Amino acid sequence: MCYFANRRHIPAKLSSLMRPPSVRAATLPDLDRLLELEVSAFGSDRLSRRSFARLLGAASAASRVIAEGRAVLGYALLLFRSGSRVARLYSLAVDAGHRGRGLAAVLLADAERLARRRGCDRVRLEVRADNPAAIRLYERSGYAFRGLTEGYYADGAAARRYEKRLAAPHRGHSLATKD
Repeated sequence: MCYFANRRHIPAKLSSLMRPPSVRAATLPDLDRLLELEVSAFGSDRLSRRSFARLLGAASAASRVIAEGRAVLGYALLLFRSGSRVARLYSLAVDAGHRGRGLAAVLLADAERLARRRGCDRVRLEVRADNPAAIRLYERSGYAFRGLTEGYYADGAAARRYEKRLAAPHRGHSLATKD
């Protein structure tokens, strides 16, 4: 894939085809791609096809994808518990060929925005202790380290637990808005 540093020098035909990545709700037609991302990003503790399909339609979950045109480049999965003001970032993955573009940070910010809209004041997550890139992302994004859980993952790896307190939604912003 070719990237242009200066969009002014892009031929008009090609420029109209290039759109910045956008975030949207994941849908059932995205399922195969979500599973591909899951397999390529995680060595163990992967979501199954059945679990992903169930979560795509669940009121207690928000499944989001970041896409360029029709190509899904990554996803985030956020879980909600009835009566709780804490959302859980359950999974976040970006295609290896598109890492380093800030896509994970865009997905994370989108997840936080959705959590605020749903009335949550915090987001919690676990991340493998041997995943320094993800740890840097979460710490740069304001997540505070809350502890280490040894043997958390199926392969015995430890998890670092993080939490971020979210800013209150802006006045006049409806928490009932659906995305």
